[in-house]
Amino acid sequence: MTSLEELIRLLKKLPGMGEKSATRLAYHLIKTDSAFNKALGDAISTLKEKIHPCPICGCYSEGDSCPYCSDAKRDHSILCVVEEAEDVVSIASSGVYNGLFHVLGGAINPMNGIGPDALRLKELRTRIQEGSFKEVIIATNPTEEGDTTALYIRQLLSSFPSLSLSRLASGIPIGGDLGYVDKMTLARSMRGRIKL
Repeated sequence: MTSLEELIRLLKKLPGMGEKSATRLAYHLIKTDSAFNKALGDAISTLKEKIHPCPICGCYSEGDSCPYCSDAKRDHSILCVVEEAEDVVSIASSGVYNGLFHVLGGAINPMNGIGPDALRLKELRTRIQEGSFKEVIIATNPTEEGDTTALYIRQLLSSFPSLSLSRLASGIPIGGDLGYVDKMTLARSMRGRIKL
């Protein structure tokens, strides 16, 4: 296998990267300045050393805690529960949410062997017990797995009677992924969230 074929094979493993896209990107990198390729390679090779999950919320961070958990200006009475760290960026960039986040690390999916114990649900319950949250917004993806996870969270937090639970409202397409929803749709969904 040539170096070019190996690069294409590796690029195809990236999400959303098919044969054509991987080939196009590989040829682009060949034509690109070698200083850029070296900087890109260095950034990729040190990624795991520099970035780690925030011990509080599970979002990615380079410090002791992520920028959201360490921001004193954020509303510490509202917690938004999402499936993946990418969802945090999507919701934060909508500009309508200023609370804290909790990343589950996925959704309940028995078909793929992902049960509640594989997610950060124990940590969620501990944060609710130890924090002063008034509302938890369940912002799991509008999929079967996301809905199942939302129902599980509702049951998990049902022993906190003073805690208000809500779910993102309509506007996000069924089967959609929060990482691909435009900011206006996400903002409308966040403003129109419904109580569970």
